[in-house]
Amino acid sequence: MNFLKGTKIYSMLTGCCPVCHEESMYKESNPYKLSNTLEMHERCSHCDTKYKIEPSFFYGAMYVSYPVGIAFAVAAFVISHWGLKLNLVISFFAIAGTLIVFLPVILRLSRNIWINFFMHYKKKERLS
Repeated sequence: MNFLKGTKIYSMLTGCCPVCHEESMYKESNPYKLSNTLEMHERCSHCDTKYKIEPSFFYGAMYVSYPVGIAFAVAAFVISHWGLKLNLVISFFAIAGTLIVFLPVILRLSRNIWINFFMHYKKKERLS
């Protein structure tokens, strides 16, 4: 995925610093360690970017999590109902199960998208 480095997509999908793309914003790389899912570093150790721009900054990620959750639900419906030809009731349970299983991923992805609205990649210039 290094070919995407320097793009917002790279930062959103990997959860790395949106400014330098050098380290993860999260203290724990595994989102399924539920006690640490949303614990973030205060600052990037490479570029010193402060992740929480203001108090309660990531409350805005709630607005992003809704369409991200809808995208996961639609994907689950398409796969279960049209792909596997399951009936609507089972497709509903597939949607609910998908949203429960992928909740930590959805939460992190929403935060990654939200912070990338406000911060931009800055290519590190080499000193010659």
